[in-house]
Amino acid sequence: MLLRQIITAAGAALVALVCAAPASARIIEVGAAPTVATPTCPASPCLAVSRTTGYQTKVVDDRNTFVVPRAGRIVAWTVGLGNPDERQIDFFNTNYGAASARLTVLRRGERLYSRVVGMSPVMPLTQYFGQAVQFPLDTAIPVKRGYMIALTVPTWAPALTQLLADGSSWRASRPKDGCDNTETQTAQSRSGQLTQYRCLYRARLTYSATLITNPRPNPEPPAEGRRRQD
Repeated sequence: MLLRQIITAAGAALVALVCAAPASARIIEVGAAPTVATPTCPASPCLAVSRTTGYQTKVVDDRNTFVVPRAGRIVAWTVGLGNPDERQIDFFNTNYGAASARLTVLRRGERLYSRVVGMSPVMPLTQYFGQAVQFPLDTAIPVKRGYMIALTVPTWAPALTQLLADGSSWRASRPKDGCDNTETQTAQSRSGQLTQYRCLYRARLTYSATLITNPRPNPEPPAEGRRRQD
């Protein structure tokens, strides 16, 4: 009888632990959207991002898709790549160099200024054409709520959709009078770098970032409750 009571009590304690509000971290894909963004290549024209840093300002009518929702760490990033044909690859490689990209974290300010507060290493992309490739980070990037997740392309990357009329848009780190200049290097490459993102394009960049949020501790019990326990 005593053994049965002990087992029953232990089972009740286990159920209480399972039912308790978890304080564990959450895994969130920043940039995940209800609709899939499909890169254009190898269609004609094959549109690519080149020599700039860009962030998605809107996905249809949502302005927060690429905004960090909670403090934590970015542990991986993903880029969806089109599959350009040999002629298209030769054109871009000749003009911009081999395809490559990195993830960049921005802290936005006023007048479209943003500062680089974190970045991943630059990754070569050619061998992953036609795939959505995820790159784990050896060193996680700490982020705060409100930071913006961006994509930096020092050369070129087939990570851009066709022009859209659904309200989606992204901004590039180019000056207002240089929105059509895709050859000048404007990619942000240093931590702390500050620039204006003046150019707006009606399309979607095909990238995202994996966030592990900081765990939230249980709330402090009221003082009266603590006295009763004592």
